[in-house]
Amino acid sequence: MSSLFDIKGYLAIKRAQVDEALNRYMLQSEGELAGHIEAMRYSLFAGGKRVRPILCVAAAESVRHDKTVAGDSLLAAACALECIHTYSLIHDDLPAMDNDDLRRGRPTNHRMYGEAGAILAGDGLLTFAFDLLSRADYADSKPDLQLKVIEIISRAAGPLGMVGGQAMDLDSEGKEIPFSVLRSIHSRKTGALITASVQSGAVLGGATAEQLDSLTVYGEQIGLAFQIVDDLLNVQGTTEELGKAAGSDALRKKATYPAFFGVDRTKKMAAESVEHALAALTSFDHRADPLRELAGYIIHRRR
Repeated sequence: MSSLFDIKGYLAIKRAQVDEALNRYMLQSEGELAGHIEAMRYSLFAGGKRVRPILCVAAAESVRHDKTVAGDSLLAAACALECIHTYSLIHDDLPAMDNDDLRRGRPTNHRMYGEAGAILAGDGLLTFAFDLLSRADYADSKPDLQLKVIEIISRAAGPLGMVGGQAMDLDSEGKEIPFSVLRSIHSRKTGALITASVQSGAVLGGATAEQLDSLTVYGEQIGLAFQIVDDLLNVQGTTEELGKAAGSDALRKKATYPAFFGVDRTKKMAAESVEHALAALTSFDHRADPLRELAGYIIHRRR
């Protein structure tokens, strides 16, 4: 990874760009639906890292020869990915799921707006994401590329991806499962949307079939690394660092990488996934440096 690239500065710039776009696209808390929209905005603007939308933008930048990669359709896709991610966190925290009281250091959505309000806030964010993705009034939009991105993201978010992974995760609590099932849970629950974020940016950036294949491998590997690090942080981090309850995986008897392999071996597996991700970018030039540095950021993060 290039030591000359300022990943912290890049993340700050892109996070601000995504936040501005989210605020511009998202409905305002006013009128008859003010309470419902307020609940949606509460979680959407709770200080997320914006990893998925930034990956989307960075992937587009890695294959574009010009600098005009922040067009309406790309930013809409990036924001849609964050809406879907936020919906998943709201629903994951519900009493029927992980029953968490804290998220990003603040009371979870259902603690603020009630269980029904939180369910509807998540529903609203998920559906609004596809409103963003399908709009036909973007000056830079190409219908065939928009349709491809909708296919990629809907598959990653649905029963074969994130939702299916959550169902498998809940079904596996308190049970002894083979490692192959744990790997499938992680690849669906966390990895699928991260991979889709990279793929969506690549498609909107005009990637060739070969570039898309390479970026798909990159996305799959950093998605795996991201969840492995999540498992580690749940074991080693504090509630203050994580912004949510530490040690909750063990309390719920969840299958995790540390539970299977121990902390030291799990750290090595996360590093190996990052190495595989970087290898997938070998044919890319300096425009992919943000993706290279993001891989390092993911493995060294503390929350």
